[in-house]
Amino acid sequence: MATQATTVAPKLFTRQSIRGQQRSRQLVDKLMTGLITTCAALAVAMLLFILVYVIIRGAPALNFAFFTERPLPMGEVGGGVAPAIIGTLLIMGAAALMGVPVGIGTAIYLAEYGRGRFATIVRFVIDLIAGVPSIVVGVFVWALLVRQVIGHFSGFAGSVALAIIMIPIVTRTVEEVLRLVPDMYREASLALGVPQWKTIIAIVLPTAKSGVITGVVLSMARAGGETAPLLLTALGNQFFSFDLFQPMAALPVQIYNYAVSPYDDWHTKAWGAALILIMVVGLLSFITRQVTRGRGLGGR
Repeated sequence: MATQATTVAPKLFTRQSIRGQQRSRQLVDKLMTGLITTCAALAVAMLLFILVYVIIRGAPALNFAFFTERPLPMGEVGGGVAPAIIGTLLIMGAAALMGVPVGIGTAIYLAEYGRGRFATIVRFVIDLIAGVPSIVVGVFVWALLVRQVIGHFSGFAGSVALAIIMIPIVTRTVEEVLRLVPDMYREASLALGVPQWKTIIAIVLPTAKSGVITGVVLSMARAGGETAPLLLTALGNQFFSFDLFQPMAALPVQIYNYAVSPYDDWHTKAWGAALILIMVVGLLSFITRQVTRGRGLGGR
């Protein structure tokens, strides 16, 4: 009997220990799940608070004149931000034409060809540029283009500054997406005698199209809200201008000018311009998701 009792006791002790460990793990799992859920809820709540606040403050400024007229002289009530909307589209379009091809090309090199010391240097430089404050980029472009090459403020100089900001974002995003493409796709194409460059263009890039487009939109959204580089390069313009080699208005600059003024009407217009900028970024993101839904890597 003593031997039997001694044998049963360790078994009961072991079962109780296992149950205790399971309960402890379940408790920790619930606590961590609750913590993560709370963090996510706080992030969403903060974003919604900012969005709702901007809508409440900016909605009164939205009318037909706000989208079609130029800003009025200081102190006058009325006017709009039409030159800034046009300037933002032109500057961002030119920046995308310069920055996106360079970023995608660099990403292809790093993902498909990049080996050795040179690739390491390229990655280091891309990461360094990504971490540089945007005002430093603006000062660099101002010193080089505005003062030395063009000789005056211009929308083109602003586009160059935004393109520099876009390149590392496009590069790092697209590189990671290209690495997600299964190697069997590349191997099958190469086994059929297709050159590597054609394999990249015809197989790899179409497979990763969704992620590539998402990276481009992210870079445009990041650069589209920059103010400091445009203050030092494009400067701003109160009148309609389609010449990229002249000072040009942009929404971030217009928001800044309105926000620092002492007039309540201009403060309201600053909130309205900020709302437009958010709507543009949201529209780009929505169109991207609709176009890339279910198509290749990154689709939903």
